[in-house]
Amino acid sequence: MSVRNLLLGSGATRAFARGWLVAGFVFLYLPIVALVIYSFNASLMPVVWGGFSLRWYGELAHDQELLQGLWLSLRIAFYSASGSVVLGTLAAFTLVKYRRFLGRTIFTGMVNAPLVMPEVIIGLSLLLMLVMMQRWLGFPERGLLTIWMGHLLLGLSYATVVVQARLQDLNPELEEAATDLGARPIQVFVLVTLPLILNSLVSAFLLTFTLSLDDVVLSAFLSGPGATTMPLVIFSRARLGMRPDINAAATIIIGVVSVGVVAGSLFIFRAERRRAAEMAAAQRA
Repeated sequence: MSVRNLLLGSGATRAFARGWLVAGFVFLYLPIVALVIYSFNASLMPVVWGGFSLRWYGELAHDQELLQGLWLSLRIAFYSASGSVVLGTLAAFTLVKYRRFLGRTIFTGMVNAPLVMPEVIIGLSLLLMLVMMQRWLGFPERGLLTIWMGHLLLGLSYATVVVQARLQDLNPELEEAATDLGARPIQVFVLVTLPLILNSLVSAFLLTFTLSLDDVVLSAFLSGPGATTMPLVIFSRARLGMRPDINAAATIIIGVVSVGVVAGSLFIFRAERRRAAEMAAAQRA
């Protein structure tokens, strides 16, 4: 009997592993649960319970600075996620389908570099480049466009990894069969490849949307007057002391992200089940 079987067969070991798993989830999610609970706190002190109240949600509706930051963050996150999915799909398709081409090593390194490079370095590099461009060309002004460029650079790498993993698992015979039946390359991609990788596209969109929505470092380097994202607003206020309305804003964001993740997971699950049923029916036929 192998050591692995001995370890898995031990009840004490299983209990120990489950205990660590539960402790890990508690460590990760208990602060989020506490934040949601204290967003309904009537007290002015954010960590002292003073009774249940929706007061801070009402005040949040009149906080123009935070609402404008939220709206800006949502727009940038949507634009960044959309652009990341498009460019990431093209990059992943290139890396998977074309094994050899001039500059492949450099291209792979450039795509993967933001994954391992500190965001401080990325933000500082982009800031220096934008300052030089603005000095020479008078464009662009720091704001929504520059923040979007930074988030797109970061999201592109994550989207490429997600889509590339799915493309590598695809059965090439499906695309070859479509080619043999007379489909042109663009038709093969749109009618065969794209539906098969749709789940990974949704996953990449949700991942890059979330990364952009809560980014602080790149936004701090690339933001300008009148273009302050919600994480920057919250961060600047937190340095002066936490306020209960920040808990309310964070709770709303948690709710929006949770709904998006659940909806995306259901979509991916149903798409996978439908695809499995179609493949089983095709094999029976």
